[in-house]
Amino acid sequence: MISSEISYSVVVPVFNSSHSLVELRDRIDAVFKNELKETYELIFIDDGSENELTWPFLNGLSKKYKEVTSIRLMRNFGKQGALLCGFTNAKGRYIITIDDDLQHFPEDIPSLTALNSHDVVIGRFDKKEHTISKRIFSRINNWFEAKLLGKPAHIRNSPFKLIKAEVVKAFLQIKTPNPSVSALLFYVTKDVKNVNVRHAKRPYDKSGFTLKKMFATFANMLFNNSSFLLKLIAYVGISISFFSFLLALIYFIKKLTVGIPVPGYASLVTVTLFIGGLMLFSIGIVGEYLIRIINGVELKPAYVVREKSVD
Repeated sequence: MISSEISYSVVVPVFNSSHSLVELRDRIDAVFKNELKETYELIFIDDGSENELTWPFLNGLSKKYKEVTSIRLMRNFGKQGALLCGFTNAKGRYIITIDDDLQHFPEDIPSLTALNSHDVVIGRFDKKEHTISKRIFSRINNWFEAKLLGKPAHIRNSPFKLIKAEVVKAFLQIKTPNPSVSALLFYVTKDVKNVNVRHAKRPYDKSGFTLKKMFATFANMLFNNSSFLLKLIAYVGISISFFSFLLALIYFIKKLTVGIPVPGYASLVTVTLFIGGLMLFSIGIVGEYLIRIINGVELKPAYVVREKSVD
């Protein structure tokens, strides 16, 4: 994992990108050679891209530049799996993750490296150039990470980060088919710092990280790294049982003392449907946990490599 010859490993998950890759490589190279003057490697992970130009672009960069390594996955395993693949192949003392769409400024990498005495340094965007829906979802996700994963409340998470190789080595020992890099990070360490960075509008194509994929990532964090929903169901069940018992006791006392009639059909049907719906919802939640337990027992990998570029 750790090599004295390489200071930094830059891991870039790639999905359907092509036009941005050359510019991204050139800007990262300029930062390390002209400003930081540090040795580095650049690892591109092709996460099952459907764009036929993506892998030829990456393979060409690997053949042209000795710092570049490209790895192609068998299919689209998602951003988290692609990142784990990159972490596994990284040789630097520090690992930097950055997106492939040029919305993160490679020129801000020195801001991350300036704080590399900390275990993790996360870029905090001054202003996000995302759609309103994505910004709202990001805020919700950050709130849940603080509540469920133990992320310090003042820390804002983002994909643009620097991680010590020792931290990466530690969380790679945790095997899961549905990984959440954030959950793994905050499980291993709390020595995390934010640094302000810029965020650009996407210059090419549309983002492959759709709201659907964002929700899938959020669901993995929720089910695989937290018992929140199970606890919620338990609390709701206890509350309903308590109020149901209290209501029954009230009706029983009134029946004995005042002689009120038994509640009618409508109220009975309403209560029955509510309880039945809650039970079905609870079974669905438990089922999601069981599916993930089964996947974990079967030891399904988080990613499968199809091929690796040859220098």
